Amino acid sequence: MEMEKYKPVMTLDLLQFTVAGVTLFTKAAFMDGLSPAVFVVYRQAIATLFICPISFFFTWRKASKPSLEAFGGWFAHFTREIPLASGSKNTYFAGIDLSSSSMASATTNIVPAVTFVISIIVGFERVKRSLKSVAKIIGTCVCVGGAMAMTFLRGPKLLNALLNQDNTTWLLGCFFLLISTFAWSSWLILQVKITVHCSDHLYTTSWTCFMATVASFLMALALGNTDLHSWKLDSSLKLSCCIYSGLQLAVLFFLQAWCVSRKGPLFSALFNPLSTVIVTFFGALYLKEKTYTYIGLFSYCLLSFHNFNCFVRFFSSLLGALAIILGLYIVLWGKSEDYQEESTDLKLQDEHTNLSQLLIGDKAFRSSELLEPLLIYGNQKLKS
Repeated sequence: MEMEKYKPVMTLDLLQFTVAGVTLFTKAAFMDGLSPAVFVVYRQAIATLFICPISFFFTWRKASKPSLEAFGGWFAHFTREIPLASGSKNTYFAGIDLSSSSMASATTNIVPAVTFVISIIVGFERVKRSLKSVAKIIGTCVCVGGAMAMTFLRGPKLLNALLNQDNTTWLLGCFFLLISTFAWSSWLILQVKITVHCSDHLYTTSWTCFMATVASFLMALALGNTDLHSWKLDSSLKLSCCIYSGLQLAVLFFLQAWCVSRKGPLFSALFNPLSTVIVTFFGALYLKEKTYTYIGLFSYCLLSFHNFNCFVRFFSSLLGALAIILGLYIVLWGKSEDYQEESTDLKLQDEHTNLSQLLIGDKAFRSSELLEPLLIYGNQKLKS
């Protein structure tokens, strides 16, 4: 039982390492000339080819099939999932191409906050007049504010300072990444509805990958990728990037849906900031991305006290980084109240079930005691 409790935590930790690998791998492939829209199509197609045979052998041969009513409810929610699944990936990788992998991973820090807000709107999260419920709201606001400060307030470059980045391109990339964040949060929440109608995650994952492939292909054509040259994988880096990312996507969809069914969308989203540290470190070393340092900015401030704007940017950026971490832990602490209530409700249900079984057993025993004398009397009467 103890190991079962920690399975979602270990699964989400492992997923963040794979997400960081995809973020770094794709940025290198984009620098090699791979189109983000074309990459998404190949990624979805490879994920479909990987997950569909597994789903066929382990799911479609089961004796129990979903009813027609359940299939209709699943399909209604599934049609809303496809634009979110394909749109979140297209905007995410377009944002990586226009900004950096470090910026992409930093933007995903607000996924827990966005998921929490949408969960309140749709009724999946409860807000009560208690300290922990208020803490969830405060933590959400702190997390979003910190992410915005890190996005728009940047200090001097510590590594790779000679590389230039257009500010307009950077902001456009951030805009795409924010759209991807909202789409991914909505996808996580929609998994709750889909799981109600179809609890087979392999079945839903295979359909998600297939339909997202079709939607991404049409989107790539609409963006102007109509010539064969843009679809060629003419380097080992592009080919290996598509294969690894496709396999990772199939595993990601399946495990995320499983974790949402076990712990809810907010719990699954809280692990997104883990990939930020991984991507920022390895992105600076291997992709020569710009890494901004608060220590360097603080040293610069000490040498130029007259620069008031420098002080403002330093403290704003530093507080933004700390606010993300602090806000996430505040939300997690507030969320613990819901887990305690759920465990209490489960204990009460178990006690109520046990009590009902005892009452039913006692009632059956007393009925047998009442019937037994009558049976004995009837048998004696027949003998006489």
